[in-house]
Amino acid sequence: MSKKSNQKLKLLYLLKILMEKTDTDHTLTVQEMIQELNKYGISAERKSIYDDIESLKTFGIDILCKKSKTYDYYIAGRTFELAELKLLADAVASSKFITEKKSKQLIKKIGSLTSSHEAKQLARQIIVSGRVKTMNEKIYYNVDIINQAINSKKQISFKYFEFTIDKKKRYRNDGNNYTASPYALTWDDENYYMISYYEKYKGITHFRVDKMEQIEITEQNCHKEDINIVEYTKKIFSMYCGEEETVRIQFDNSLLGVVIDRFGKDTVTYRADENSFIAILKVEVSPPFLGWIFQFGNKVKIVSPKNVVEMFVKHQDEVKESYKELVK
Repeated sequence: MSKKSNQKLKLLYLLKILMEKTDTDHTLTVQEMIQELNKYGISAERKSIYDDIESLKTFGIDILCKKSKTYDYYIAGRTFELAELKLLADAVASSKFITEKKSKQLIKKIGSLTSSHEAKQLARQIIVSGRVKTMNEKIYYNVDIINQAINSKKQISFKYFEFTIDKKKRYRNDGNNYTASPYALTWDDENYYMISYYEKYKGITHFRVDKMEQIEITEQNCHKEDINIVEYTKKIFSMYCGEEETVRIQFDNSLLGVVIDRFGKDTVTYRADENSFIAILKVEVSPPFLGWIFQFGNKVKIVSPKNVVEMFVKHQDEVKESYKELVK
């Protein structure tokens, strides 16, 4: 690009320089801005820089000036604060369904939303290497094509894999394609799941997005199912399906926060005695649900219905039996 062409872009380059080089702790003088513009082949006079700064401020860019021996300019306000970017970067780093390579790329992009100085600070604080991550590099493609299918209300076909005992990939369903009607993508237990209607089971089924491959949108319209995704996800544990039951569970008072965190503040509860309360919950009874109850020991007791109580007791007996040889 010629120097003359660059001159026409002076205002844009000045904005780029200010966004990348300045923040509340790092400023630029007018002379330093001129030097930075020169690196792009753009010449500028001091007066034109003052005019450009005013134009950027009129446009809505939050540029402030610190007055000392010199006039030091910096970007004061951005779309995201550093703390907000830290939250986003932490979420990416801790997401198991995003590969290590993609995590680093995303965090770098997040860092571009602040100054280069704060981006370095952000990168130092985020640990990616060594975390448990998926190995499916096509995760972005999967999410994108599933979203397209949801929006167009079309079914998708795909292959679904698992790992064998020797840690090799093996396709389920004898290597044949699955066909499902996708309804939503949801996050649970650090993994991304597709909630869908699966014709084979005549009901709602969940698929781990990072275990899906060769996804294609078909011409078939989605199966119509009246489902409230928010309410549905409250009922299931670790994305395991089961029989829906309305259960009454007695909790120690110390676990009220746990119940609210899991089921929401509108959960129906009432006092059982001075030390405990009863919660009425709609859940899909599954091994993860029983495990969730089990983790609280004697601070939780399923009161009803009887079949769920019996299922829990049976689950306990089976666990106890499996340790019988070890505790003789």
